[in-house]
Amino acid sequence: MSFTSHDGLTLPDVGFGTYKLNGLAGAQTMAEALDSGYRLLDSAFNYENEGAVGEAVRRSSVAREEVTVTSKLPGRHHAHAKAVPAIEESVLRTGLDHLDLILIHWPNPSQDLYVEAWQALVEARERGLVRHIGVSNFLPEHIDRLIAETGVTPAVNQIEMHPYFPQAAQRAYDAEHGIITEAWSPLGRANEMLTDPVLVRIAEAHDVGVGEVILSWHVALGALPLPKASSAERRRKNLEAPQVALSEAEIAEISGLARPDGRTNDQDPAVYEEF
Repeated sequence: MSFTSHDGLTLPDVGFGTYKLNGLAGAQTMAEALDSGYRLLDSAFNYENEGAVGEAVRRSSVAREEVTVTSKLPGRHHAHAKAVPAIEESVLRTGLDHLDLILIHWPNPSQDLYVEAWQALVEARERGLVRHIGVSNFLPEHIDRLIAETGVTPAVNQIEMHPYFPQAAQRAYDAEHGIITEAWSPLGRANEMLTDPVLVRIAEAHDVGVGEVILSWHVALGALPLPKASSAERRRKNLEAPQVALSEAEIAEISGLARPDGRTNDQDPAVYEEF
């Protein structure tokens, strides 16, 4: 299975999160992930591992054109004059001739610079530095403004999403606009979710782990999860998770685990800011 955006970007059903994978060891882990079947590496300027991502692509046996390399523009570089060289630096750090996808990491609405940042991404795409552009942690009101002021709709919106925070309204908005929803922390940062009785019961019914059930649930709802995993066995299971055939009743039961305070770290994009 794959996901396709309004502008023709096609992504696999599961990607590989690279946060805290740095240096040569991180590059080797990412290269092994690519060799085992992953085709999307999700990075960011603030992860300080764009160089390792590029090295992983070179080390792997996978052709460059088969890999989607993603990075993100940080809040401290939203101003247009700062965004342009920051995007260029992201490309240079990878050692690749382009990025496949770059996102604005957070809207930081009180700074009121995310439209400037978006315009810089649009220009980077026009220059061939990046192939597709998108956002991360953007609410509908933020995306509406981008579209109204630039005429350009993001290809991707990467958001916090997991069974305790299913993001139904945001997913519906993204789907209506042809935006692919990606999910960060899809396993809830390995919190108590992995021992939730409902998830454990469903996992036992399918003879798989709770993590696989959660990732399958994401894909069933039309979202692309970005799990992290250091062990080869966990990477394999995560990649194969969409093959777990959840019933409609099971999907609904998992979605029913939603909590009013479901965010794992109280990072509401309406007020939270990251630089």
